[in-house]
Amino acid sequence: MTSAASNPYRARFHQAQARTDGPGRVRLKCVVENASGVTWTAREARGISDNGSHEIGPVLLGYNVFDARTGLLVMEGVHVALEGDCEPSSKQDLSAEIQLPPEEGCYRIWISPVRENVAWFYEKGSEFVEIEVSSTATSVSVRHVRQTRGGALRLRRAAELLRRVLWYPWRTVARHYSLILSMVRREILGRYRGSMGGALWTLMHPLLLMIAYYFVFAVVLRVRFAPGQGRGGFIFYFLCGMLPWLAISEALGRAPGVVLEHSGFVKRVVFPLEILPLNLTVMGLATEVFALLIFLPAVALGPGIHWTAGYFPLILIPQLLFTAGLCWFLAALGVFLRDTGQVIGFLLTIWFFVTPICYPASALPQESLWLFRINPVYTIVAAYRAVFLEGAAPDWAPLAKLWVVSLLIFWAGHTWFFKAKKSFADLI
Repeated sequence: MTSAASNPYRARFHQAQARTDGPGRVRLKCVVENASGVTWTAREARGISDNGSHEIGPVLLGYNVFDARTGLLVMEGVHVALEGDCEPSSKQDLSAEIQLPPEEGCYRIWISPVRENVAWFYEKGSEFVEIEVSSTATSVSVRHVRQTRGGALRLRRAAELLRRVLWYPWRTVARHYSLILSMVRREILGRYRGSMGGALWTLMHPLLLMIAYYFVFAVVLRVRFAPGQGRGGFIFYFLCGMLPWLAISEALGRAPGVVLEHSGFVKRVVFPLEILPLNLTVMGLATEVFALLIFLPAVALGPGIHWTAGYFPLILIPQLLFTAGLCWFLAALGVFLRDTGQVIGFLLTIWFFVTPICYPASALPQESLWLFRINPVYTIVAAYRAVFLEGAAPDWAPLAKLWVVSLLIFWAGHTWFFKAKKSFADLI
């Protein structure tokens, strides 16, 4: 048998056209060409035809309907018989009515020859017709009609997947920023409602925490960041290191339980669950802003604020991306593994002490310093101190790596949460 005969699942389409044919229906007209070396029959094949060529059958024209958003198969349509035998290199004009699912939505329709009870031609690498439609209760809109192959389709799908991975996190922020800000404001006001201090606790909590750490490390342990440095110099370096840590640790500490805390939203289709971890990121940022209200006036009255503080946004943005990505990851993981909240509390404690926040980086083992520098918070803390206290630009090489790592974690965290949230309703 020739190589052409050994691959009978080869078809080409010409002049494929689709038009609406009333609500829920599409009419397809096309020319199908037998590009294989065997004859297609609409009946059971005999193996060898009367003229001595090989034949397969029954071969019909069929279609599958997929959900355009998820790619899941929704339904398989009626198969249409060929008009007699289709010999190699011959063509046939075909017309078929395509019935769409009754539910409204966007669909992709794949039209391809099918060898009954054996295989679809498109599964064997053959060309097929793809139609994209949008269906409502009253009308159908045909968006695209194209002839394609599995390889080209996979490339287009990969490009579409990459576009979604890169764009969807930003779309989430752009679409729901007003809801995020509203929920964060209510969270801040409601957290201390009924207490005597009220919203002032948002300022007092980080202040008291800083005072406690200051007492332990500056007064009791007498840690200094430079030789001959007094307690005043220590407190500026310590507070500067605590600024990003307050924002990161608060968000990550609450992330594993945030979906469980808002379990009432899980089964509400209209509520965007992906903003819940973003709320935590903004809450952490709010805590850092309140801490800055303490830190910046103190620096202005003490050593003074340098012009290099203008670099601050270049550090803050990757910090927020890094935090948001980890919050998305931990929020989804916390639904599947309820012990995540307990584990992350312990890990945050270790993370704090391996980061030079309340001690200088020179206190770390110098032979292992490269390992500590892998820690993104190490880079963030060093950059904060450079721009606020040392009057220097941040170290650009570590900062560039921080941007790359933060973006990757931001995209990966959102992708993981977006995929995992489909299972939340079954687990909560």
